[in-house]
Amino acid sequence: MEESISGSRTSKNLRPTINSYMMANARAISLTAKLAGKAKLADEFHGKAATLEKLIRENLWDADARFFKVRFEDGKLSDAREGLGFVPWMFSGEWPRDYAAAWSQLTDPQGFNAPFGITTAERRHPAFRSHGIGTCEWDGAVWPFATSETLYALANVLREAPAAQAGQLPVSSGDFFSAFLTYTHSQHADGKPFIGEYMDEVTGAWINRNGRSAYYNHSTYADLLITSVVGFWPSDGDHFEIYPLLPDGTWDWFCLDGVKYHGGMLTIVWDKDGSHYGRGKGLQILAGGKQIAHSDKLERISGKLP
Repeated sequence: MEESISGSRTSKNLRPTINSYMMANARAISLTAKLAGKAKLADEFHGKAATLEKLIRENLWDADARFFKVRFEDGKLSDAREGLGFVPWMFSGEWPRDYAAAWSQLTDPQGFNAPFGITTAERRHPAFRSHGIGTCEWDGAVWPFATSETLYALANVLREAPAAQAGQLPVSSGDFFSAFLTYTHSQHADGKPFIGEYMDEVTGAWINRNGRSAYYNHSTYADLLITSVVGFWPSDGDHFEIYPLLPDGTWDWFCLDGVKYHGGMLTIVWDKDGSHYGRGKGLQILAGGKQIAHSDKLERISGKLP
């Protein structure tokens, strides 16, 4: 996020992005070491991840603005809410419960909600879209990369919230799916599929379209579709979970077929009344053609490979 309201690529500021990535890296090393039987290494990096999470909370959370922000070299926090403030949720849903208030900005037209997607800075800020174009500005324009980060983070918020708290969140699966559809429709130019570097948040025009932006594929669209819309959530064992963030009543059917998983092949089928695929109604998970999990409703279910 090179040229942004909170600083440039040369500024030595503390950012929610880099620190969250490093926290996630430490967790990944810890989990990998545990699988490899290296308990000491696993504990070491588990501790590093915990320390980073604590520092992110203590140094980058703005309690007044209720948002994660950049902290400048002089110790002050930026006065801008930026899309990078959603990134900590990409790797953890365990932030204090009141931090979820940050997500109210996602659907606010003065916050991050624009006609062609999720902006990279809040639209109410005086410096919104003030840096010109053509030099990697993250001061408000819609970047597919940032959109994919934010949607992944939102999916974690919705997925990890206890059922009793789900209704208390300022966002819902409907908000996720609405943003995902906007993300889908934005990836076009001249009526054809296209994804560029970044785009105007109001007109949908791709910036630098004929330069380096052409087919600048740095998003995770397929992963969002599989893990969040369809809701297939893998684990390091033989268990799995399906938690579709598809709002009830949106699609009557879908099928995700040929999912390679721990040496097997899974099929995930949703058929509201059983009439489309002729295999019965509801949400089904098949392994080798045999049903291993089922629900009549489009809801969270879990299962285990046979």
